Amino acid sequence: MKESRLFKIVYYLLHKGHATAPELAEKFEVSIRTIYRDVDKLSGAGIPVFAEAGRNGGIYLMNSFVLDKAVLSDSEKQEILTALQSVNVTNSFDSNHTINKLSAIFNVRTENWIEVDFSRWNNNQKDNEKFELLKSAIINKKAVRINYVGSNESYALRKIYPLKLLYKSKAWYVKAYCVEKEDYRIFKLTRILDFNILDENFSKFVFTKQKESAVQEYTNIKLLFSKEMSYRVFDEFQRTDITWLENGALLVTTRIPLDSWFVGFLLSFGSHVEIIEPKYIKKILAEQAFKIYEKNKY
Repeated sequence: MKESRLFKIVYYLLHKGHATAPELAEKFEVSIRTIYRDVDKLSGAGIPVFAEAGRNGGIYLMNSFVLDKAVLSDSEKQEILTALQSVNVTNSFDSNHTINKLSAIFNVRTENWIEVDFSRWNNNQKDNEKFELLKSAIINKKAVRINYVGSNESYALRKIYPLKLLYKSKAWYVKAYCVEKEDYRIFKLTRILDFNILDENFSKFVFTKQKESAVQEYTNIKLLFSKEMSYRVFDEFQRTDITWLENGALLVTTRIPLDSWFVGFLLSFGSHVEIIEPKYIKKILAEQAFKIYEKNKY
């Protein structure tokens, strides 16, 4: 506990520049005498912290102090800067300013060698606004009312407690507790037609891996793709799930949620996919393909 407080005092002084002993004592819920003892310990450990008496006095860090000398290794420092470079998803903050500021604190230069952009190719302004508002609701623990297009062809008004934003398989999702369903759900952001943040606050929920598994039931599948689809197969599945056969076809063995989205996904391959297991999906896929034929025959 004491070591944690010592680090927190250093971080606080780095952020504020300086502080008074009563200010630190109130913040960390200890006595003023304990704060002065902590300052002595930090100084003895080589942290250039000192106290000045007088009307404008207080506890200071020397201006030349850099964080990496006390806490971070060179590799950890580079990892932090690289993470910031890769997180400029919605252009919602000046990441370059933040990177430059941290580079100065760390006393290190870093090359901007990575760029990540998760937005769609067309106008992404609405996506960004939705992302930012949901992020705000998660941080401030605000309930959200959404109008959602479900995979079962339904439009539904739902009240959710948003817990986490997730980017997976080329799309953004929000993990949330659904009040109507009284359970945890995952909602795709592009299917949220409109929403508003409510005045209602919610207590902290934890979306664990176990709860995510309960939301999505996974089934073992085995699919055979023609060689013409190899470029898409490697886009959609892990390399370890793919077996390249002698005739050029690709056998995929994996686990995936079986729902209406999955049927549409298989149909997107046309005649270039064959279902090996489970057998009952063959009938579902054939029925959907026949409906497409009936609607578009000429």
